Amino acid sequence: MRLFAFGLGYCARHFIARSGSSFDARAGTVRAPAKAEELASENIETFVFGPEHEDAAIAERVASADVILVSVPPGVSADPVLARFGHRIDRLRRHQTIIYLSTIGVYGDARGEWVDEKTIPAPSSERALARLTVEKSWAAIGKESDKKVYILRLAGIYGPGRSALVNLKAGTAKRVVKRGQVFNRIHVEDICRAIDAAIAHKGPGDVFNVSDDAPAPPQDVITYAAMLMGIEPPPEQDVEAAGLSPLARSFYAENKRASNRKLKDELGVKLAFPTYRVGLEALWEAGDGR
Repeated sequence: MRLFAFGLGYCARHFIARSGSSFDARAGTVRAPAKAEELASENIETFVFGPEHEDAAIAERVASADVILVSVPPGVSADPVLARFGHRIDRLRRHQTIIYLSTIGVYGDARGEWVDEKTIPAPSSERALARLTVEKSWAAIGKESDKKVYILRLAGIYGPGRSALVNLKAGTAKRVVKRGQVFNRIHVEDICRAIDAAIAHKGPGDVFNVSDDAPAPPQDVITYAAMLMGIEPPPEQDVEAAGLSPLARSFYAENKRASNRKLKDELGVKLAFPTYRVGLEALWEAGDGR
């Protein structure tokens, strides 16, 4: 099998490091030449795909790929991958599995209630609306008999180098409190497991929430990480007085619990880190935050 990844970011690089040996060839894109040089040692054929430059060889690699992993976020007015390659992929008569990494943000606000893949999305931000539009475009491509499209709606991502432990060590962690607020999370290892399961799945493409078992208040995560580190957590701050950026405030404007039952029952994914506690404990033991 050949893999092509649009966007060699955090998730894609973890996936390739973990499962890349199952592919005969691995290739992907970055936005700038400097990033391509940085990845030269990771045994990934890397191409530049950005607003100012697009390597000509990308089209050939996409056409020969058996699996296309897309993690590039949409822009304000258009999705760059669909704009440049959507029609080409759609018209290419070749069996391909396409995995689009989306977000549970497409559901909007559910006032703390559970949402699953049968819940009608109601995005409340422009970026979530853009995600939903892109989902629909990939799903349309997936209606072709030689294409299987899996849309993985990811919860908040954490993992090595990207956790409450790291933020506490850096002094950037805030214990922001909003009554009744919960966030959903997923460890990058379990995202990789979901991608692997989608590639191996014999059924048709579909939509899956990728979230752990334990939606939880954000301040609880900071408190638990501080306990692991043996330090005092930062003081609690009311959300209105925390001085959050507009982007951060928009996250607190939505409250939902994302069900992962379909991910487990239909894709057969067994989570390595079913709760943030288990995930943070493993990261602490591996050295994060030390």
